[in-house]
Amino acid sequence: MQTELSKTLGVEHAVFGFTPFPAVAAAISRAGGFGVLGAVRYTAPDDLKRDLDWIEAHVDGKPYGLDVVMPAKKVEAPKNQTLSEADVEAMIPEGHRQFVRDTLAKYGVPELADGEASGWRITGWMEQVARTQLDVAFDYPIRLLANALGSPPADVVDRAHDQDVLVAALAGSARHGIKHKDAGIDIVVAQGYEAGGHTGEIATMVLTPEVVDAVAPLPVLAAGGIGSGRQVAAALSLGAQGVWLGSMWLTVTEADLSSPAVTRKLLAAGSGDTVRSRALTGKPARQLRTEWTDAWDDPDGPGTLPMPLQGLLVAEALTRIQKYAVEPLLGTPVGQIVGRMTGERSVQAVFDDLTRGFEQAVDRINRIAGRSGT
Repeated sequence: MQTELSKTLGVEHAVFGFTPFPAVAAAISRAGGFGVLGAVRYTAPDDLKRDLDWIEAHVDGKPYGLDVVMPAKKVEAPKNQTLSEADVEAMIPEGHRQFVRDTLAKYGVPELADGEASGWRITGWMEQVARTQLDVAFDYPIRLLANALGSPPADVVDRAHDQDVLVAALAGSARHGIKHKDAGIDIVVAQGYEAGGHTGEIATMVLTPEVVDAVAPLPVLAAGGIGSGRQVAAALSLGAQGVWLGSMWLTVTEADLSSPAVTRKLLAAGSGDTVRSRALTGKPARQLRTEWTDAWDDPDGPGTLPMPLQGLLVAEALTRIQKYAVEPLLGTPVGQIVGRMTGERSVQAVFDDLTRGFEQAVDRINRIAGRSGT
């Protein structure tokens, strides 16, 4: 599964794996793919440094990258001012806070203990936090910097290029891809409607060739609904130079999900058990459908807030839901490929399945084309 892009980066397989777990990122790179660590949960620079140190020690010298979130559209600060987290928090309406309290009370979600931190604060959606992450990351030999929501600021792109780091950005339409190309992005990730997390409204089969044509000659990675070798083969036949996989790694044995109940729900879910909702961050993100997402998507509710307000609003609530494993409300970002995620297996086992399925698909196409035996 080699392409010009995978050869440029020095990886055996053109499989780029996004994951919030350092152990999974390292295992992806060791298996011949390209591991990409998601940085959004790192609010303390020392924590990111610790995990990048760990990856360096366990990646066997193989290349890897980092994914940050620097939203192109977000709550803006007044001119010549920088919004602190407290400033942003102050923008959250009391009615929305009450809706959260009422919903948690309805399902009997316990409070956190006195003095207990609320866990993951989604401040990584704030640009100044992402910039501190980059200050750490550029001290490491990362080969790729990816941004999940639009093109990174021009100075960030320049800084990456100055350090010989390629820059990737996710696109949900050909129009987005052209904007990335104009911004000097090196790789465009065409992320289809089926994908987990933030995603647009165009399916991968339609989106990938549109983006390939729009941004040529830039390399394109296909993302969304890909979890088998034959789907990798399909993506490459559409003109992509690789695939970007995220959801598939949530149930690998190296993953460290916060709750066994989440893993059980993922393994039991079908491809129709996800929903594209703004409940998590304020932007449309595909995730398991739960009574929490239903509450936020109910037209009788208050509606979600823009990024990063929604993420800050629900951070403590999600910590409580996860800590106490309140199953009706318990979910996680995941794509429609969840229907194929029926058992726990290692990263290497995933790659073995991908490569085997890819070879079978290529052989099948060769037979159709009359090239049997090649």
